[in-house]
Amino acid sequence: MNKPWYISFAIFLAFSFFIFGWISHSAYNPSSRVKNPSVLEKIKKTKLLNVALLNAPSTYYIGSEGPQGFDYDLLRAYAEHLDVELNITSAHTVKEALKLSRQSNIYITSAGIAKTASRQKLYNFGPSYFEVQEQVICNRGMLGSSKFPRDIEELEGLSIMVGEDTSYADTLQKLKEDGFDINYTTTSEYSTEELLDKVARHVIDCTVADSNIYALNLKFFPDIAMAFAISGREQLAWILPKGAKELEKDMYEWLNSFNQQGKMTQLKDHYYSYILFFDYYNTKMFYKRIKSRLPRYKKYFVKAGERYNIPWTLLASVSYQESHWNPNAKSFTGVRGLMMLTRNTAKILGVKNRVDPKESIMGGAKHLRQMLKDVPTDVQGENRLKFALAAYNVGLGHIRDAQKLAKKLGVDPNIWSDMKRVLPLLSQKKYYKTLKYGYARGSEPVKYVEAIYDYKDILEKYEKEKQLKLEQKNAPKEDKNVTISLKKNKD
Repeated sequence: MNKPWYISFAIFLAFSFFIFGWISHSAYNPSSRVKNPSVLEKIKKTKLLNVALLNAPSTYYIGSEGPQGFDYDLLRAYAEHLDVELNITSAHTVKEALKLSRQSNIYITSAGIAKTASRQKLYNFGPSYFEVQEQVICNRGMLGSSKFPRDIEELEGLSIMVGEDTSYADTLQKLKEDGFDINYTTTSEYSTEELLDKVARHVIDCTVADSNIYALNLKFFPDIAMAFAISGREQLAWILPKGAKELEKDMYEWLNSFNQQGKMTQLKDHYYSYILFFDYYNTKMFYKRIKSRLPRYKKYFVKAGERYNIPWTLLASVSYQESHWNPNAKSFTGVRGLMMLTRNTAKILGVKNRVDPKESIMGGAKHLRQMLKDVPTDVQGENRLKFALAAYNVGLGHIRDAQKLAKKLGVDPNIWSDMKRVLPLLSQKKYYKTLKYGYARGSEPVKYVEAIYDYKDILEKYEKEKQLKLEQKNAPKEDKNVTISLKKNKD
């Protein structure tokens, strides 16, 4: 081979490699490397926030007006912040929710899950949004007897059941390891709410539940009672996918803003404020009268609700608060009938006979509809109905006075959670002496509205369960899967 030619060829080859390398290096940009999108980016790109959500009164359920529940409303608010749609996969137990959290397409798992030390080793938690305490809940009939436990040592000999894979099971197991004689069983079949039902019917003596779950279910199961707290304060939080740093950061910032705007206070007020007015005897009587008195008048409530576009369960609840469904009820001030109308109000509404059930209910519904129209336009959403109910009780003039006072005190005059703190001030001279309509027992409309919402929740749950039993009864015998599915979806 010719030596000069060989040298020339070697130089050409080396030079070619140099040029190729230089071009490749120039074209290379580290930022252009393909990287997997973050969870937050996936959510925004698909416009879907996929969540696993526990189907229970404390978190999420389908009510008469569609989906509702504390966690549901909070998640919906976050989805609106992201400008995406909330896509729900239901879980029926905490164990099922934890299992769903491991799926790659689930971005948030919400099941009233406490952020315990042991769980933080297994799951990635987002910001805390609620503080609770684990409580031992027992049958109320045990009160006054030596069987009703007052501390951990007195749990000995009682039948106790808690959900499998719950923080309650962990707590009881630790106590047992510490030497306490506690015989308990765990179940993956029943939710905490279903176990509270078993306690109420005294199928079991006690269970353990978070304080918020007990509080929400007390009106549905009045035969349960809190024995004592079995844990310290714990934080509820949502479970996020591993490595979802951007989602977690965005969630912290949003939740901080949600709190600062007072929206969290409003949400807690909406779901938990009635607890202050819980009356065991009255609640028990309400359950009895749903069966003994309501059937006589239900058709009138339904018809009036359809005519005036008001939930019939709300009208029935107003009527119970007013008269306990006694058509001949009469107060010392002269108001009469199922809806307790005054003589002047009845005349304006065209009600000729206040003790006639049909006339009274139609008149009361018409009156409430008018109240709804008269509520100031700045009051929006669920607040509007609560304002109308308060006006039904104390008069629209006093409501307007309370709104003026709210502005002076620097609180929002169009939000019920603020107004319920202002209304009681109408009974104090230093406040009412400057107002147009003067003195009013302002605490009464607050109790009035809370009681009606309490009755409404109970009545809707009762009607839903009654319908469920009817469907199960009429389901074809061979179609067993339908019956099983219905039972599983029971709130």
